[in-house]
Parts: sequence; structure tokens; C-alpha cells
Amino acid sequence: MSEIAIRARRALFNRAIADGDAAAIAPLLARDCVMITGSDSAVIAGRVAQVKVWKREFAHTPRTIYTRTPERIDLSPVEPIAMECGRWTGIVEGTTEPLATGTYAAKWRNVAGAWVIEAEIYVTTGEA
Repeated sequence: MSEIAIRARRALFNRAIADGDAAAIAPLLARDCVMITGSDSAVIAGRVAQVKVWKREFAHTPRTIYTRTPERIDLSPVEPIAMECGRWTGIVEGTTEPLATGTYAAKWRNVAGAWVIEAEIYVTTGEA
């Protein structure tokens, strides 16, 4: 059940990016979450900071649509946490060829019955 719930939350995150909806991203993130970006290893700390970054990203024209595709989710048997590993793509809106691709890992935590992202790290492995 937890793996299905995490996959559903990832699908919500992907939908929010596709729709350019930064407000829909906020409830998917832990308050003190951390993201390390794929190319320049910028550290974006905290839910508020990440939502601001997404708002700026969504304002670009044309914008890049990022999609994360989970390949594996490992649930901890001792803590309410899980690790998601997968691949990501960034495609410029209105095109079909990836601008960039890579791998990622995300640490999830179940807080009061909802899975939220505590940490994500991205690595860029391919560029168009």
C-alpha cells in the first residue's frame, strides 16, 4: 500500500509540474526538505524556497516540463520512510525531444498518514 501511495504522490508532483501549479507542489514536500539540482548541484533548502524556485521555473517561456519516473521504491521496515530511485527527463514545452535527462533519488517520510519528500538529489546524465 505504501509503495502505491508514494507512486501516486509522485504522479501528483509530475502533474503539478506539467500544469505549472506550484501551489500543488507544496503539500508534497516536508517543511525542511532539501533538493540538490542535477547540473550545478545547487542546494534548495525548505518547502518555501522550493515553491519559489518552481514559480520562477513556471514563469519561463517556453518552459521545461520535468517528469520523474520511479524505477524502484524501497520501504523501510523500521521507520516510516522510503527511498525512491528513478530517471528524470526535461522536455521544452511544445517539443518532444528531451533537453536533459538523468537519474534521481528521493527520500520520503510518512507524516500523519501522508507521504512527503524530505530530500531529493538529481544527476544530469544526458543533454540534447
